[in-house]
Amino acid sequence: MAVRGTRSTSTSTGTGTGAGTSVSTGAVTGTRTGAGGGARVRDLRGGACAPPGGLVFADGDLVVVSGLPGSGKSTLIRRVAGAGVDSQDARERWAGRLPRLPYALYRPAVRLAHYAGLWRLLRTGRSAVVHDCGTQRWVRRWLAREARGRGRALHLVVLDVSPEVARAGQRARGRAVSRYAFARHRRAVRALLAAVESARLPAGCHSAVLLDRDAARSLGAIAFTVRSTGADPEH
Repeated sequence: MAVRGTRSTSTSTGTGTGAGTSVSTGAVTGTRTGAGGGARVRDLRGGACAPPGGLVFADGDLVVVSGLPGSGKSTLIRRVAGAGVDSQDARERWAGRLPRLPYALYRPAVRLAHYAGLWRLLRTGRSAVVHDCGTQRWVRRWLAREARGRGRALHLVVLDVSPEVARAGQRARGRAVSRYAFARHRRAVRALLAAVESARLPAGCHSAVLLDRDAARSLGAIAFTVRSTGADPEH
């Protein structure tokens, strides 16, 4: 969807601060550039519809989906990408093997399996959509370095939902995050949103897309296409 002219919307940062953030969006699907003119942000929150055909990136690029636990990251990845690298998949495999053990006991094994699978995929050079828990910033730095090393780009898709909505999502899936862990996630997502809203993306990130719950529901797909000479990796 092309947005004509410039608009300003008051949107929730999903951090429970109680204050909205005024976000100015540009002429093409809410695109904004940072001071350096490199990183770009597309804000699809607050009624700015997601592109009917979805988000398209260059073949070989990496897309990281981030947000609060319960915000709908896994659901979005499965619906619009078909498959992705999701720590939830590793958790479910281990839970099937150890159904009577509490998750805390085998959490390190789940994380090791997840990152090992991600490392194997990165070795292939293929495009990937990756679930990001939000608190491990080193993962985004690692992915950015891998993408840059093969001449590709890293992109962020950030789900901006309120803590109340995220908590409801946790209850719906039957896995509530502890108060301490949720507070850590809220701080991490708050910092990430603040950086993206001001077009100061994490090092190595080429672009970011901000989605609220409605925009996430209307998103048709996350897809990758062959990069043509001089083409921008995001359309």
